[in-house]
Amino acid sequence: MNMDFYASHFGFRENPFHLTPDPAYLYLSRQHRDALSHLLYGIGERKGFVVITGGIGMGKTTLCRALLAELDPSVATALIFNAAVSELELLAAVQQEFGIAPGRGRKTRKRCLDGINAFLLKNFSNGGNAVVIIDEAQNCSPHVLEQIRMLSNLETEREKLLQIVLMGQPELREILEAPALRQLNERIMVRYHLEPLDEKQSEAYIRHRLAMAAGDENKVDFTAGALRLIHRRARGNPRRINGICDRALLVAYTKDTVSIDRGIVRAAVRDLGGPFEKGGRLSRFPGTGASPWFAAAFLTGLVFFLFLWILVRG
Repeated sequence: MNMDFYASHFGFRENPFHLTPDPAYLYLSRQHRDALSHLLYGIGERKGFVVITGGIGMGKTTLCRALLAELDPSVATALIFNAAVSELELLAAVQQEFGIAPGRGRKTRKRCLDGINAFLLKNFSNGGNAVVIIDEAQNCSPHVLEQIRMLSNLETEREKLLQIVLMGQPELREILEAPALRQLNERIMVRYHLEPLDEKQSEAYIRHRLAMAAGDENKVDFTAGALRLIHRRARGNPRRINGICDRALLVAYTKDTVSIDRGIVRAAVRDLGGPFEKGGRLSRFPGTGASPWFAAAFLTGLVFFLFLWILVRG
């Protein structure tokens, strides 16, 4: 499809529902504002560790980028997107992000730590702060998480030289509660969990993205029923909202209309299939193609039949 015609049809400058994170389209719901406040507080007050968790598609990566835009220029930042690394690879990535020269000789953990420590001490003496942000931190191995704890030991007698932000999916909370990570978990003073958008927030999110893409030229009309259905099927998840809205616009384009009603949203959800059809719940019993209730009834009947068969044979 020619995007020029697509944009012209709806009055957009660009697609308002891209699935890739874009800080320009950041919609700060109440909980996203709270999460950002927790981040700024934890970093500004040198609390050492901040943990932000939330489900897939809840806007954590976009929140990372919004944080970078909000931080004072005196704060040196290292953003690590790939958490599935070794201890040495993590330290090397932190060095690279801070712009620390690797030095001569074979790269070792001690040399990396010495380089990072020297950088942090100089940064602190110049009145600066420093933060390492690790996205998708649930992918960190226990050894890497322990190395992260060791990084937090870089401090003066009174202040933390380095603040560490761990951002990840809900399972990160369970990982941190493991007995082997007790020392790390006890150091985390600031935590926040992102909840799904409520119905009003979902509507505001959609209208915000439309306004960003079109401004005063917006020709799209989402009916109240369509907005409610989108929220219910997406279960307040911004990424799923984007997926449904993007497909709904495509359906509307093919129908040569700018009005998005419940029928168009239903068609969009059918096109997407999978978890969207049941609002994120499992719609089929694994491996059977049947609903869970049907499968349970079938298994119960099968057990009863086998029981009767055993009685007759006996």
